[in-house]
Amino acid sequence: MSKTIINSTNAPAPIGPYSQAVKAGDTLYVSGQIPLDAESGEMINGNITEETHQVMKNLDAVLTAAGMSFENVVKCSIFIKDMNQFGAINEAYGMYFKENPPARETVEVARLPKDVNVEISCIAVES
Repeated sequence: MSKTIINSTNAPAPIGPYSQAVKAGDTLYVSGQIPLDAESGEMINGNITEETHQVMKNLDAVLTAAGMSFENVVKCSIFIKDMNQFGAINEAYGMYFKENPPARETVEVARLPKDVNVEISCIAVES
């Protein structure tokens, strides 16, 4: 099995000892992304909708660096600090998966890196 590390300058650099993504065979494992703007280095924290869109933009950058897109995503994990924000997160997230959405779970957690409100990871497979 081949293992390739994927990094994109269009997504935030890892803030710890991990890779943005690892491709093993035909499967891409994308690390959790937070609403950090890679270009400015600033955290997007205006509202949960804007935060979710920034997370999805970061996921897209990593997927693109691996030659994939949201169409290749088969599984997502969403971690949120407040389940009361689920509706707004779900609405923004859904804009990226209009047809054949991936499997998913959403989990409320006590705290996320850099005290963000949402973090999303995904698994994608080459078509």
